[in-house]
Amino acid sequence: MGAETNREEFVFGRWRLLPASRRLLADGAPIALGGRAFDVLVALVEAAGRLVTKDDLMRRVWLGTVVDENNIQVQISALRKALGADGQRLIATIPGRGYRFAGQLSGHATPSPALAARPSGPSIAVLPFQNMSGDPQQEYFVDGMVEEITTALSRIGWLFVASRNSSFAYKGPAIDVKRVGRELGVRYVLEGSIRKAGDRLRITVQLIDATNGAHLWADRFDGTPEDAFDLQDKVASKVAAVIEPTLQAAETAHSANRPASDQTAYDLFLRANALALSSARHVPEAARLLQQAVALDPDYGLTLAWAATACQRLIYDSHSEDPAADARRGTAYARRALEVAHGDPVTITNAALALAAFGEDIGAMMALVDRVLALNPDFARGWYMSSVLRNWSGQSDVAIAHAETALRLSPHTRVGMALLVIGSAHFFRRRFDEAEAKLRLAIREDTSFPEPYRFLAACYAHMGRIDDAKEVVGRLQRISNVVIPDVAILRNPAHRELYLSGLRMAAGEPGHAAEA
Repeated sequence: MGAETNREEFVFGRWRLLPASRRLLADGAPIALGGRAFDVLVALVEAAGRLVTKDDLMRRVWLGTVVDENNIQVQISALRKALGADGQRLIATIPGRGYRFAGQLSGHATPSPALAARPSGPSIAVLPFQNMSGDPQQEYFVDGMVEEITTALSRIGWLFVASRNSSFAYKGPAIDVKRVGRELGVRYVLEGSIRKAGDRLRITVQLIDATNGAHLWADRFDGTPEDAFDLQDKVASKVAAVIEPTLQAAETAHSANRPASDQTAYDLFLRANALALSSARHVPEAARLLQQAVALDPDYGLTLAWAATACQRLIYDSHSEDPAADARRGTAYARRALEVAHGDPVTITNAALALAAFGEDIGAMMALVDRVLALNPDFARGWYMSSVLRNWSGQSDVAIAHAETALRLSPHTRVGMALLVIGSAHFFRRRFDEAEAKLRLAIREDTSFPEPYRFLAACYAHMGRIDDAKEVVGRLQRISNVVIPDVAILRNPAHRELYLSGLRMAAGEPGHAAEA
């Protein structure tokens, strides 16, 4: 659809639009505009008066996520409102087709039709793999490999994936990935090759930042021609699982280079996400950033869902100054997130976890996550969220299996505290030796997170190791003033009592002696 320009501003009458810094000025004064509405305006203006269909806007602004026309209309209305008296004149509706920017542009470069407009969020193209086997009959396998990976990546709701037809235009000789990025309007490129030697197949894959040519990740896979289709599934699953957290980290690095004054809701989400996953001590700052993001764009599902989980973590980690208010706020965020999720797996799973934590039907929340995983079985954070919900519900062994799946899919990038889930689930099953080992690792993973200390103290108490339990309580008290928390989040009464009785023994409460 639209085109990428060589300069960073558009001028139309009293208005100046600066896409790079994401600002809209009227007579030099900044105008408040939500992130999605801003992206809609950029898409319309860059089209230079041409029709922009509703499908174009979905691909450009919503990163390939299917949205209904009401959502588009909401952003158009917000845009017209921000433009004031000029709104109806500048943004023309073409009935049944889409919209057109009707202003007279000045002070901008002529668009180059050869360059595609880059979505404001993360975007990727899977290029045709090179067939290095010397066997033309392997082309079907090579092309099938690319299609499987493209399909797997398209399940990542926040990622725009260039269509197969667009990517296959580059089939043939080696090409410059920077040029591909400019022409397809994507920030990242995945390329690879397939080589056959005797009865073995070797597939190599690499992820490249198309803006600077940097290599972000690479791997290789081996198999035989006889298990070719199983190998396709294995590679597609592995690539999708690894790329999601890798791109999240790369997007965070891109965002860090933007001035704080120009941070969008998406930038704030990236910063908050990185903080929340790095250490429990950063959760309060992450919550603050996410509240700012919601204020900037109250209809962006990702920020709403992460803001909901941040509220839950403030309470869970004993950092909340007003747990009741944070619970009300988090519940409102989560419910709104589900309303605008449009199938995004991260939004749905985060919102489901938060709502379960705030007391809603945990069975219904598990069903939401199960549907997400049925559609996207390579979603590592989804398996982690499922493990947490199963553990809260009392399904300890299922929780362990789901947490281990999350670790297998994302072995190098944290998607949550999977070791805590595994350790606490073993604790609930009274497998205290296994629980101790995992809980000690969970503490090492994040020394500022109170919950692993609590479970380890309770575990030692039930093992009769009261001195060890008291030592762990002492370490806990250095990071939290809450030793015995509210355990309403645990739905199984026997699990609640096992946990509380262990903590009471560890805390030395009168009348509680170690179990034999």
